[in-house]
Amino acid sequence: MSTEKSKMLAGEPYNALDPALVQARERASDLYRAFNATGAREQETRRHLLTQLFASGGDSVWMQPPFFCDYGSNIYLGERVYFNFNCIVLDVCEVAIGDYTFFGPAVQIYTASHPMSARLRRTQEFGRPIRIGCDVWVGGGAIICPGVTIGSKTVIGAGSVVTKDVPAEVFAAGNPCRVIREIREEDVQ
Repeated sequence: MSTEKSKMLAGEPYNALDPALVQARERASDLYRAFNATGAREQETRRHLLTQLFASGGDSVWMQPPFFCDYGSNIYLGERVYFNFNCIVLDVCEVAIGDYTFFGPAVQIYTASHPMSARLRRTQEFGRPIRIGCDVWVGGGAIICPGVTIGSKTVIGAGSVVTKDVPAEVFAAGNPCRVIREIREEDVQ
């Protein structure tokens, strides 16, 4: 028999009010709230909290508080990922982020979604995993929607709403986000 957590992680409709899921969100909330309350000189405390919060990468992530997430345990970070101030990750499904990826302030990553049917929305939600490659830069205020994959070495413009996959080594921007041009090795700006 499937648990609500296994249905959630599989992208199937699930009940977010399941007691085990509520408890997992409360755990994450306790950790990110403690992290958000730390000062800049409390790096050891911050590192300890982030290694507890994330599935991986908490040992090398650089994060500016405040930060918010649903579970944390579904966030897999590569080496030296950077989150600027006020980022949000709704991780009802897996969020995988590659090495040396940078997020500007107020970036929002949403794996969570809801049925179009008002009747179903009362009791169900679902999600789609998000994959972000290595060396990606996501500009401030961008929103990454459920199920999106962003290729390595891509730059997403500030304020973009990423609703579809974006290939590697391109500059993409807009609402909806679309490829503007390829990135060349000689590009400096």
